[in-house]
Amino acid sequence: QVQVVESGGGLVQPGGSLRLSCAASGMTFKMYHMGWYRQVPGKQRELVATINTAGRTNYTDSVKGRFTISRDNAKNTVYLQMNSLKPEDTAVYYCNAEIITGAYNYWGQGTQVTVSS
Repeated sequence: QVQVVESGGGLVQPGGSLRLSCAASGMTFKMYHMGWYRQVPGKQRELVATINTAGRTNYTDSVKGRFTISRDNAKNTVYLQMNSLKPEDTAVYYCNAEIITGAYNYWGQGTQVTVSS
């Protein structure tokens, strides 16, 4: 059974940092493109960052230079290092796993990130 579980969310002051983790199980992790998305109430879920099976990364413009996505295939885990956080980064952050063929796609349950003083 495939599981994708996020952790690391919380409350942080503006300008602070958080590192989100997403642990995957029940899959051949190295065959999955991984991504982080976020959603605020009343809005569509939006892409934050992705990392493909070759390690190539992609970021939405609003987080470029502040967030870094990385993966550790030995630990079946993808990370999102978030620095210089802003109140507008407040959202529920979701991890996504999509197999390289596109045939399967999995979501985690989400982790809340709140940036506030």
